[in-house]
Amino acid sequence: MNGSLGQHDTRNGRRRSSVDGIGFNPKSECSVLVIYSGGTIGMASKNGALEPKPNALGDYIRRCPFLHDEEYYKRRFGGRNESSVFVLPVTKGAQRRVIYTLEEYEPLLDSCNMNSDQWILIAENIKNSYKSYDGFVILHGTDTLAYSASALSFMFENLGKPVVLTGSQLSLFEPRSDGKDNFIESLVIAGNYPIPEVTICFGRKLLRGNRTTKMDAEGFSAFKSPNATPLATFGSLIEVKYHEIFRPTKIEEFKVHPILNSNVALLRIFPSITAQTVRAFLQSPIEGIVLQTYGSGNFPSNRLDILEAIENAIKQGIIVLNCSQCTRGSVTNDYQTGQVLSKIGVIAGGNMTPEASLTKLSYVLAKDWSIEKKKEMLQGNLRGELTVTKIDTKQIIKLMSMQKLKLDQFTASKVIIPALLFDAVDKENTDCIDQLIKNGGDLSQPNLDSRTPLHIACCKGKEKLVKFMLEKGASVHSKDRYGHTPLTDAVLNDHHEIITMLVNCGAHLLMDKELLGEKLCEAASHGDLMRLNSYKIAGGDLRQPDHSGRTALHMAMLHGHEECVRYLAQEGCDRTAKDIMGLTPEDYAARVGYQDLAALFDRNLTATDVDM
Repeated sequence: MNGSLGQHDTRNGRRRSSVDGIGFNPKSECSVLVIYSGGTIGMASKNGALEPKPNALGDYIRRCPFLHDEEYYKRRFGGRNESSVFVLPVTKGAQRRVIYTLEEYEPLLDSCNMNSDQWILIAENIKNSYKSYDGFVILHGTDTLAYSASALSFMFENLGKPVVLTGSQLSLFEPRSDGKDNFIESLVIAGNYPIPEVTICFGRKLLRGNRTTKMDAEGFSAFKSPNATPLATFGSLIEVKYHEIFRPTKIEEFKVHPILNSNVALLRIFPSITAQTVRAFLQSPIEGIVLQTYGSGNFPSNRLDILEAIENAIKQGIIVLNCSQCTRGSVTNDYQTGQVLSKIGVIAGGNMTPEASLTKLSYVLAKDWSIEKKKEMLQGNLRGELTVTKIDTKQIIKLMSMQKLKLDQFTASKVIIPALLFDAVDKENTDCIDQLIKNGGDLSQPNLDSRTPLHIACCKGKEKLVKFMLEKGASVHSKDRYGHTPLTDAVLNDHHEIITMLVNCGAHLLMDKELLGEKLCEAASHGDLMRLNSYKIAGGDLRQPDHSGRTALHMAMLHGHEECVRYLAQEGCDRTAKDIMGLTPEDYAARVGYQDLAALFDRNLTATDVDM
């Protein structure tokens, strides 16, 4: 299997609309990486059976006008041969046009052949490409898709971007294929909607990956999320339930936990199961099992032999997680037959699916935690796999004493709550923000300019408020209508502590290298040392040239800004770098009479030379 991904960053090499005049604007584009691991969606018929065919999917996409806009592609990329890059046509519900790169695994796998090695491979690939794309789509076979989605959801820690899994019941090559809608809608979500979860897009719904199971081997609505509502539905409009989105609440960067414990298994209880079978099942190397019990977690309390076998296993360090055999409902201790398991140390799995239970157990067991910590984490809601308190939007109406306005729940959740959130952010009223979140508010829900409350706080330099909102799950990757993220606003207002906080939370600059060069040159030409440092803290390379090959050092020399020259020299900028006309920063200085600035490079500059 070839696990390496191409480095096709669709933002690199963009031409500016003000220059080319051909009708596209990079700010109105987004980039998505599509990983094709295999599955029915890209299979072709051979000898009466469907099987993966290498490179067939890309060739087909190139010929399909509803999946690829060839005219825009030619204008966008000119004569460059980007054989794995495609352009989704203008799509209703997509604010930005999706430029997507297709990476195909070798060999392609039927989903029945997927295992934890492939999950780790996919996770590592996304980690390596994380900063180059706005979102990710994984094309996958349907049979084990729910297992893969659940596993990835736990392996991705502090995920800040959409990861969407999809597939189809009929091959994309079939005229009636459900894959067309599934694929297009996945691309739109991955590129345009700030949903930092691993999700499954199938049958006109977007479902949380670890709350989903395959319910139908033939129908186009094959996947259901029996204990959780869809995150989005696709009709003439795309309706996103922002308050249902599960967001990371740690101020840490995205990372992947690349280890899973394979010594786990599912044990389904059935009438007349023997204690000998259970004891054999619990033998080494098993370290954890998901016990699928009846109803709301009930177990035959008169089977003392089996209970003894399970209790002995728990005493030896095996973790047992109780999961219901029922599709809907939750494990509880309402019945005496359910309490018997709790008393011997079996952990209640709530209303997790079997897929989520097994992969969560595999993830937790692979962690370097104590046995007590592992049990605690299994009972916790790590990625939205368990039901949390339901939101009562009616309470907002009561809280704001607006009953006389006769507001319905839709108006409260879509109009009133977001407006109140922005007002509370402006007033730095964290108590009000907290109450609004508990009653349906979402800190990543945008206003009409696509700006979020985090944008506002970063712009105004409200450091404590930014920290508060990040800990409440605000997304650092949301873009406003101009393509600005909260990090952009923090940089443009030189709030260094906030920049550092956002970067620690996984934020990164989203701009062309040449555009960064232009911004650096602009700052240096004004002697704006603070702005240069802002870009540095945000991860920008201060040596980056603009479209004309000029660097910030060129401009600092040209305008005689000594402190900027000192700072840029200290940061390793090259005084011999040549612009498009072959001129170096020293040449710029000489032509305007600032030759003495070149002497600064001959000194042993230290951090104390520059007063920040």
